[in-house]
Amino acid sequence: MFTSQKHLFSLDDSVHYLNGASMSPLLKSVEEAGIKGLLRKSQPQSIVQDDYFTDVETVRRLFGQLIQAPTERIAIIPSVSYGMANVAKNLKAQPGQHILVVEGEFPSDVYAWEEVCETQQLELITIDRTEDGPSWSEAILKGISERTALVLLAPLHWSDGLLFDLKNIAQRCRKTGTLLVIDGTQAVGAIPFDLSEIQADAVIVAGYKWLLGTYGMGLAYYGPAFDEGRSIEQSWINRKGSDNFRSLMSYTQEFRPGASRYSMGEQSNFIQIPMQKVALQQLLDWTPQAVQHYSRTLVNPFVERWQELGFQLAEESQRASHLFGLRHNVLNHERLKQELSQRKVFISTRGTILRIAVHVYNEPQDLEALTEALEASLGK
Repeated sequence: MFTSQKHLFSLDDSVHYLNGASMSPLLKSVEEAGIKGLLRKSQPQSIVQDDYFTDVETVRRLFGQLIQAPTERIAIIPSVSYGMANVAKNLKAQPGQHILVVEGEFPSDVYAWEEVCETQQLELITIDRTEDGPSWSEAILKGISERTALVLLAPLHWSDGLLFDLKNIAQRCRKTGTLLVIDGTQAVGAIPFDLSEIQADAVIVAGYKWLLGTYGMGLAYYGPAFDEGRSIEQSWINRKGSDNFRSLMSYTQEFRPGASRYSMGEQSNFIQIPMQKVALQQLLDWTPQAVQHYSRTLVNPFVERWQELGFQLAEESQRASHLFGLRHNVLNHERLKQELSQRKVFISTRGTILRIAVHVYNEPQDLEALTEALEASLGK
């Protein structure tokens, strides 16, 4: 039976951290890898040619395993906005077509298309939020046609964990010849994601949330639609033969195989890459299935108490368990903020939604402290 893994993190017992959707804590083993990498930079003579490539390839392979994708189709990126910029630069659309996003999508996933829509004469269409996940997914499906150049979606909404029907949306995109681009930042690592089933054209994930990595590094999958595409920067390390330093002045227009052309410059970060490697190894050892199951067993005993207090949340089948939202018709947010602070409970507020994010470092006392703060804020 999978149990709490809090002992593998450096979180203080007095802290109730329920905010991994904003930024995860680091595993102790990831901390150690970072410190080792930092000290290694102090001895640069120890860094040899192969070191620029070995751990990078390992990270690509491990992420590929996590989402069921070939290693050669994985790129190292610094941010989701960078990953989306690669997509935007290679979008081939016709004037009059449109791009679909959902209401309240994360800003980086919206801003990416503003210039594209202007230069290619496309329209950015927003699918309005509905009361539940199934009807919202149905509205997305109805909005996809041969005029849809691209659908940008996540497995779940970043504000409250409401799940989308990715499988059927992906099937619809294939029928209409529409590119499907997924921001997996709030899902990959914490919920099962099988690219062989979804068959998205691109999957872009920030590393500092559910991948348990560092801020400033992420990973992306680019499918066949992006073969022979144009990268947004021209880095020496992405070119064919870059692993032979003696021949670097033999300039070439050829890239290394697969999605390497879309990786960022200085991808061989000798601090961050080893940290992400250790984090991915741990996630694969746990499995996203186990993370989701642990989150479910942790959260479910508290749902009825929250509902009795007047809080609303989506049905279990319509939301993720590691990330979900609580709503209340009458709530003094300032008082709640004080009650949370007093108990050292950390969550996020997105609009009027209380976003709760749990992981394997959380235990029942964390949700008990949250519940006590909710009760106190309502005068219960």
